[in-house]
Amino acid sequence: MTASLRRAAGSLLVVGLGGTELTGLERAWLRLLRPAGIILFRRNIADARQTRALLDEATGLGAAHELRCVDVEGGTVNRLRDALAPMPSAQAVARASHFLNLSQKPRKDGAPQEFAREHGELVAQAVKAFGFNTTLAPVVDLGLPESAEVMGTRAAAATVTGVVKYARGFLTGLATHGVVGCAKHFPGLGGATRDSHLETPAIRRSGRELWREDLAPYRELRDELPIVMVNHASYPETPSKAMPASVSPYWIATVLRRRIGYEGIVFSDDLEMGGILKFMRIEEAVVAAVRAGMDLMEICHSPELILRAYEALIAEGERSAAFREMMLMRAKRTARLRAKLFARGTAKALSERQFEALRGRILRFGETIARAEVRTA
Repeated sequence: MTASLRRAAGSLLVVGLGGTELTGLERAWLRLLRPAGIILFRRNIADARQTRALLDEATGLGAAHELRCVDVEGGTVNRLRDALAPMPSAQAVARASHFLNLSQKPRKDGAPQEFAREHGELVAQAVKAFGFNTTLAPVVDLGLPESAEVMGTRAAAATVTGVVKYARGFLTGLATHGVVGCAKHFPGLGGATRDSHLETPAIRRSGRELWREDLAPYRELRDELPIVMVNHASYPETPSKAMPASVSPYWIATVLRRRIGYEGIVFSDDLEMGGILKFMRIEEAVVAAVRAGMDLMEICHSPELILRAYEALIAEGERSAAFREMMLMRAKRTARLRAKLFARGTAKALSERQFEALRGRILRFGETIARAEVRTA
């Protein structure tokens, strides 16, 4: 039982690494944990060959069908910017799509030309070139005035229609190239005036407002979302009160699972963020997240916090038979979903010529979006 409990605990974690190569210590704790996935940041990425080697070694020490995650939304959140090329933001792409209807220009496959879909296709090709299988995008938060300073150009639009249209096109583009997307940040950061990286934002929107507006993209896109990321904000005017959404049974089990009917993978935002760690210790957070219904928990940097989280899950499983059963069942279900999502394995590396051609397509796309923005200003 202890061995299966340890395997289950590790398989609920997606973890970050320190640099561009594994250290001996990282190899040791990766063998111990066998996590469900690896997430890399700019600190880990020098070039495509090095990144693929790092991912191959790290995932080789983990569970089967691991997530190979990276944040490539475009705009300010693009971990491949330095190693490949800048990518336009979701907001820029959505605005260009809104004002310039290019549906008359056919694609090679006969489908209408869509900026959002092309954005998704280019992001997919970019992350595959570096050995990733998952990008933590698109953002489906509403771009409301309250969150403008926090979200910047990450939110595609202020309206449900605009967000859904962009996200659907983007996700279609990803799927065309076999890359998994992740809608974020459930249940919505459109009303956030503070950054959850630093503290727990209190979003004072009523349950009715949230259901009608912030949650609408999740309802409309429910069956198109492989993964949904849950944020660390609180919603005081809902039954969850001051509890961060990432550890709230109300938001995960009641709203996302039961009311919306979502059946994919539920994924936490980084549990190292101030939005959760200023509210509770990492040991409490991972246990509370599992109890709330979380499938995978992301811890992006600190080996100490990763190991503390892992040991806390095991300790709670040993203390509580109900929690142990919950964790074992969650691990089994999530492994099944991962196997389905990542059955294709890792894409082949691009040749230097193919890589430069991809860089050129991304840069030309950026120029097209920039020209469209000028024309619509």
